Amino acid sequence: MSRARQPPLVTGISPNEGISWTKVTIRGENLGTGPTDLIGLTICGHNCLLTAEWMSASKIVCRVGQAKNDKGDIIVTTKSGGKGTSTVSFKLLKPEKIGILDQSAVWVDEMNYYDMRTDRNKGIPPLSLRPANPLGIEIDKGRFPQKDLEALFPGMSADFTSENFSAAWYLIENHSTTSFDQLKTAVVNLKKQANKKNEGSLAYVKGGLSTFFEAQDALSAIHQKLEADGTEKVEGSMTQKLENVLNRASNTADTLFQEVLGRKDKADSTRNALNVLQRFKFLFNLPLNIERNIQKGDYDVVINDYEKAKSLFGKTEVQVFKKYYAEVETRIEALRELLLDKLLETPSTLHDQKRYIRYLSDLHAPGDPAWQCIGAQHQWILKLMHNCKENYVKEQKAWRYKAPQQVVFVEKLTKLVVSQLPNFWKLWISYVNGSLFSETAEKSGQMERSKKNARQRQNDFKKMIQEVMYSLVKLIRGALLPFSLREGESRQYGGWEMKTELSGQWLTHVIQTVRLSSESLTALEIPNDMLQIIQDLILDLRVRCIIVTLQHTAEDIKRLAEKEDWVVDNEGLTSLPSQFEQCIIHSLQSLKIVLDCKPGEASVFQQQKTQEDVCQLSVGIMQVFIDCLEQLSTKPDGDIDTAHLSVDVSSPDLFGSIHEDSSLSSEQRVLIALSNCRYLERHTFLNIAEHFEKHGFQGVEKITQVSMESLKELDQRLFEMYIESKADPIVGSLEPGIYAGYFDWKDCLVPAGVRNYLKEALVNIIAVHAEVFTISKDLVPRVMSRIVEAVSEELSRLMQCVSSFSRNGGLQARLEICALRDTVAIYLTPESNSSFKQALEALPQLSSGTDKKLLEELLNKFKSSMHLQLTCFQASSSAMMKT
Repeated sequence: MSRARQPPLVTGISPNEGISWTKVTIRGENLGTGPTDLIGLTICGHNCLLTAEWMSASKIVCRVGQAKNDKGDIIVTTKSGGKGTSTVSFKLLKPEKIGILDQSAVWVDEMNYYDMRTDRNKGIPPLSLRPANPLGIEIDKGRFPQKDLEALFPGMSADFTSENFSAAWYLIENHSTTSFDQLKTAVVNLKKQANKKNEGSLAYVKGGLSTFFEAQDALSAIHQKLEADGTEKVEGSMTQKLENVLNRASNTADTLFQEVLGRKDKADSTRNALNVLQRFKFLFNLPLNIERNIQKGDYDVVINDYEKAKSLFGKTEVQVFKKYYAEVETRIEALRELLLDKLLETPSTLHDQKRYIRYLSDLHAPGDPAWQCIGAQHQWILKLMHNCKENYVKEQKAWRYKAPQQVVFVEKLTKLVVSQLPNFWKLWISYVNGSLFSETAEKSGQMERSKKNARQRQNDFKKMIQEVMYSLVKLIRGALLPFSLREGESRQYGGWEMKTELSGQWLTHVIQTVRLSSESLTALEIPNDMLQIIQDLILDLRVRCIIVTLQHTAEDIKRLAEKEDWVVDNEGLTSLPSQFEQCIIHSLQSLKIVLDCKPGEASVFQQQKTQEDVCQLSVGIMQVFIDCLEQLSTKPDGDIDTAHLSVDVSSPDLFGSIHEDSSLSSEQRVLIALSNCRYLERHTFLNIAEHFEKHGFQGVEKITQVSMESLKELDQRLFEMYIESKADPIVGSLEPGIYAGYFDWKDCLVPAGVRNYLKEALVNIIAVHAEVFTISKDLVPRVMSRIVEAVSEELSRLMQCVSSFSRNGGLQARLEICALRDTVAIYLTPESNSSFKQALEALPQLSSGTDKKLLEELLNKFKSSMHLQLTCFQASSSAMMKT
């Protein structure tokens, strides 16, 4: 904002006194920056703005008006500096009577003088024949106040042409300082003038003596003739001659003076016409000047000239003035139409709109141009928005850009609204506060009318804003959320070919774009209730973005099965759980911008339905990964690509569980899946739950609970599948091994050691141990315990099925049961202990110390002979059995 100028200061005026209509030059400081900046000029309290001519910031020329005060200040008012002050004053004199031939600096109304000359009934001689200085000496105006002279000579006048002429007043006013010698000279001059008048009359008589003599002779002859004849005939003849002579004299006089008087009247008429043209040339030239200024775009000059002409000639009764003023009004009406067309043109800047509205207001245009402009601007914005949509819809098939067309459309649409709506809103604010019409208080009445109209149309403008917001939201919904439109709105706001829905990444970009637009509109101080519809749109976009992102995350997780490389680390895990967790974390991080609430936004989880949908999708994501694990672990061997499979070199391959061709068996894949399930249950799912809570998800406990249950079910199925595949062959080999070679518990030899069937069973159990240990050490206790349970249960069943034992048979059975129990002691569970107990109870009790000693020796022998094989069953006591 520029610094305000100093108020105007008048320091001089020339001349400093004079009568009305005297042309004066005003000098001073800060008298304005131009003609349009000068808005007020008073001299002695009279407004002289109409005659003012701004020359520079230090000079103004004008004519003094008919003021009431005799003396007063010169006050200049400008837009830039306001009302000024004056260090000088002007004295207003009463006008003097000026003769026709006297010089004057101002216009003199001569109508009365002409009437006196042509009025033959009055005995007043023409002013042109009356001297302006009857005394013939230099006039020296005195310093006596006019009021004092009027009081001293009441009812009298100093005008020597007046019937109430006072010689004393005239001498005091015009010759108060004249010397006595000069007054003597004045007396001589008066006498000469009187003698000239007499001499003039005498000369006139002398010049017409011959005529008088002829007339006298004729009359004498007539008289003599009448006396001589005395007849009526002669009298008639002489009378006729006399009349002829008089007629000839009259005609001669008329001929002599008619031409002179005619030329005088013609000269007076011409001079009057020229004076009128000169005095009123402003009006006569105004129509042409208006056309020229309109062509140049100088509307301010046109309006100022029109105001001046209207104040001078708006109510004139002179026909010629009426004619020219009518021409002015015709051109002003054309200017009003031109300015209204320019005002309603689009596009247009706010500055031009305000300018045209002020012009139309100053020209007193009918109606309400400002409101018409607001309405036109509103319709134009709506048209731009719909045209934007139509253009992008037409280009759908030919779209070749990287960014989706709907995203580019939303960016273009919001940019359009944000660029156009501020000017639209500012135009309304200017309309409300009245600043469209005048920046000064001179037109306060007009401002009040504007404010009144604005109050009446406030609801109409609110509907305009709401319509723009409604169209903006519906167009965006048609492009991104077509399912949210009503049945009848799809044709107007839709029309997009939705081949594939936008990804969460692009929806996030759109949300940021709409948020920026909302912030820009909020900065305009538009009421929040008008912008609420945009907040609702943002909320729906945020919800949709979350839904779509979670759906795409589920698809990505489903494809994780293709990335499983079966590389196992020291803990028996592949990279799959880590990839799953990273995929979830990346998805939640991409939603951070969407989940965070900006000022004025509601939580995305405020609606119960949204909570339920998000919870269901989250559970679905977890279930997808669980299904992925099951698919990988149960997939047939021929469907697994094993070319890239490997095992961590740090994992000991004690028993060659991984074959030379580096392929994995189905049992090994099940073990890897069990190891992954164990890690998911203890770490991954809990970490994911923390991330869900961190990002504000609702129902995290439900998500975790359902997922855990599903994971445990899978784990149990896979575990039972593996146990079945490993335990059944071992259990199935017990009975045939026991009764191999027609073995009979009733008729057998003294025990010599543990038979081979049990050793084979132990070797098979050791093979399972080695396979599990190669994949995951943590799974060994759980698997081995179940294998032992199955073997002990089967052994117990077989013992209980024997009808009777011989002494040697009972000892043999007890040796084998005790050998198996002692070997797998660290993997015994209550169930397996119970089975072993039941099996021993089915045997006959040892009756002698010899049998007990033999049993002990045979057990030691067994353990010593199979020491190497039984090493795997000698794990540290810190290993905890897991069921």
